[in-house]
Order: sequence, then structure tokens, then C-alpha cells
Amino acid sequence: RTHHLDEKMKGARARSQSIQTQRMLVPVAVEVSEREADLAESCAATLAELGVVVDRSGPCSLLIREVPALLAGGNQEALLRDVLSDLVEHGSSARVKAAQDELLATIACHGSVRANRQLSLAEMNAMLRDMERTDERGPVQSRSTTYLVQSLAEFDRLFLRGR
Repeated sequence: RTHHLDEKMKGARARSQSIQTQRMLVPVAVEVSEREADLAESCAATLAELGVVVDRSGPCSLLIREVPALLAGGNQEALLRDVLSDLVEHGSSARVKAAQDELLATIACHGSVRANRQLSLAEMNAMLRDMERTDERGPVQSRSTTYLVQSLAEFDRLFLRGR
């Protein structure tokens, strides 16, 4: 369970930080409809909050200047098209957050304590203090519960107290 707890705490810390962007060395040109180009221009602040910075370079073309750093190695054109599609359909987009959360979960898992590693008392205490400070109390990405909250009656029943 130590791995799951460490994974949860690393993921919570990473998700609480603001989106870091990466400027494109060479901007990516994307041909879009005029409606999508208008939308990208009018929703520039919303796109920037998602970590996507674009400039209009023509009536039906955009230049992607910045993308979320965690997604920099991916297909930026597809990301922009998906986000614009969501904005057209729903007025907002959760695609960037979903893709980042998946990457953060993988990163947190790979960087977490592994089986058979003996933790020092200080490391164990630090991990417990981290758990107390986080609001994320559900299961980690791998769906393992890190701890349970039980009433005193449930605890007594579990250990057959009073019987």
C-alpha cells in the first residue's frame, strides 16, 4: 500500500500546480474553418488557461505557439482540433485536463516507492503528513484504496471486540 499512497500524493501535488506551457520552436500551422478560426480568436483567453496559445495567421489558418508542457510530445494539431470541437459543442473543453491527468498518473506511478524498499521512519511520517494535507482521499489510478474511514463500532466489529 505504500506505493499507492506515494503515487496518490505525487499525483495530487502535480495536479495542484498550474499548467506549464512549452513554446513551440517552430509554430505549427493548422488549417481550420473560418468559424473555428473566429472561435480560437474569441476564446484566446480560455485556450491560454488550457495551456494552448494560438495566433490567427489567415482567414482559415492558425499557428500553435504554445502547448501544455506535458503534452508537447503529442500531436498538437489533433489536440487543438479536439479542443476547438469541444468549445463549439459545449463552450468548454476537458480534453487537455483529461490527457494531463492520465500522464500525471503514469508519472506519479513510475516515480513512487516500489515493493521491497524499506522506508525510514522519517519517510513514513512524511508520507502520512502528506496524506493528511491532501483532499484526494479516493482510490489512485490503479483503483487501490489508500485508507478507509470507519466508525468505532465498525472497528470494534472488525476485531470482534466485546464478543
